[in-house]
Amino acid sequence: MDLPVWQRLYDELKDKNFVVIAVALDTGGAQAAGEWIRKAEPTYPCLIDERHVVAELYDIVNVPMGVWIDESGRIVRPAEPSGASDAFRRMDPKTLRLPDDAVEDIRTRRRVYLDALRDWAEKGASSAHAFAPEEARRRMTGPTEEDALAAANFRLAEHLHRQGRTADALPYFEEAMRLRPESWAYKRQGWALETPGGSGGPKFWAAVQALGDRPYYPPVEMEGMPGQASPPGPRLN
Repeated sequence: MDLPVWQRLYDELKDKNFVVIAVALDTGGAQAAGEWIRKAEPTYPCLIDERHVVAELYDIVNVPMGVWIDESGRIVRPAEPSGASDAFRRMDPKTLRLPDDAVEDIRTRRRVYLDALRDWAEKGASSAHAFAPEEARRRMTGPTEEDALAAANFRLAEHLHRQGRTADALPYFEEAMRLRPESWAYKRQGWALETPGGSGGPKFWAAVQALGDRPYYPPVEMEGMPGQASPPGPRLN
């Protein structure tokens, strides 16, 4: 979801002890992500996580994803797609348009997710969308050995990139992608540094197409959320 959506939600709920904190995962830092934030003119905190520390700590493997944290600092809902839809995969590669039902799917998921946030802001722990502590813990499985090794490769790649050694960094980005293929954050970051605009370029669309019937965004267990989008249509070239 774009920044204006979150701005409207923040304006609506800020008097109910609700704060939006947006985090851009971008090794390119303010030079790469700052322009988008400035154009939106948000009045809530917007951070740029150059080292993807937030992604590592909260197990964020794609964007947009949201984590609900209550006023005591407890995670109420672990990282999950924040109203996003696989319907984007049905975009016509020539016209860049989506079918009407795909657009409606995107709108519905966004509405359900935002309404759930409104309910939580109003009711707190008694909201039907707030997980009990034990359920939240159950859903946070923690990193596997391969996940940890992927993170180590990613950190080394970032370090090399910051030293101006992007060509040396790319193999480590590739290894992080191989070890944790579900992390689209790793993929897009590596592709973006390899080729300007690469985070949404041919490699991205080829990888999305290779999913076949598997989802790009994992399903979200939330009352009112529709089932997975219908199988994807043609990909962009």
